Amino acid sequence: MEKSTEKPFILEISEERSGQRIDNFLLTQLKGVPKSRIYRLLRKGEVRVNKGRIKPDYRLKTGDHVRIPPVRVTTKEGPSTHAPAAGILADVQSAIIYDDHNLLVLNKPAGLAVHGGSGIQYGVIEALRALCPEEHHLELVHRLDRDTSGCLLIAKKRSTLTQLHEQLRNNNIRKNYVTLVKGCWKGGKQSIEVPLRKNTLKSGERIVRVDPEGKPAQSIFKPIKIYAQATLMEVELITGRTHQIRVHAAHAGYPIAGDEKYGHRGFNLSMKALGLDRLFLHAKSITFFAPGANGNITIVAPLGPELEQVLEKCENEFNLSAKGNL
Repeated sequence: MEKSTEKPFILEISEERSGQRIDNFLLTQLKGVPKSRIYRLLRKGEVRVNKGRIKPDYRLKTGDHVRIPPVRVTTKEGPSTHAPAAGILADVQSAIIYDDHNLLVLNKPAGLAVHGGSGIQYGVIEALRALCPEEHHLELVHRLDRDTSGCLLIAKKRSTLTQLHEQLRNNNIRKNYVTLVKGCWKGGKQSIEVPLRKNTLKSGERIVRVDPEGKPAQSIFKPIKIYAQATLMEVELITGRTHQIRVHAAHAGYPIAGDEKYGHRGFNLSMKALGLDRLFLHAKSITFFAPGANGNITIVAPLGPELEQVLEKCENEFNLSAKGNL
């Protein structure tokens, strides 16, 4: 059936919502309304701030008055079909590795998107909102690719989100990853600085390429252990571009194991024979100034058992324990 608000209503923006984009604010206020409809409301001027038209990227200010028009929302009768599956809820619940009154940190499982959209019905943020209905302001601080596991920050308050975003803009949040790449890495610790440009193919697939006209991107690669056909690496992200580590690794000639988009088919097949059924990329740790804390804190997400088993098989299969740690 359809339900609708009977008349426009005005909301005054609190300090907690200050700094949020109007399009994101409307998505939280108009549950069930498609994103395309939200943008149409903004484009036609049906949503107004302080009686004036605004663009989707307008950032709200404390005291702003937002006019929200009547909007029809399609809903279904009977028990809710909009809650994430029990298995997803259980996976997300067990993935929480840090929790205080300001934020959460998850060890995000590989294969789970951070949010719904583009054919994905549910993601981490939808699952958390279902698990924690008392938390009204859960928002992603940053993103991880669907196939990447590891540390993911979620703010519980708008003020926390704003503070953490400022740290991201100032490069004050340190993110370290672990990955397994093709070949024996040469040259020790290296900084890869090549610009990246994001493109969308006709099929709708998103792909990133090295491009002199792209955005600056820097990753610092450090070998941890070398096997016969692969190297376990630690990577520190200095910038946070889409698919940055994957593209930088491939550009350097050491594509990541299990990477179906930028990787090496033969290497992926050999890794699959060792039990690797996913991208070997894990956000191992994140260091940041936690709101309310006296200094920086570091959260570490353990490597998943499926990746640990692949490393054990690399050690046994290639019999190169003599090379040891670098």
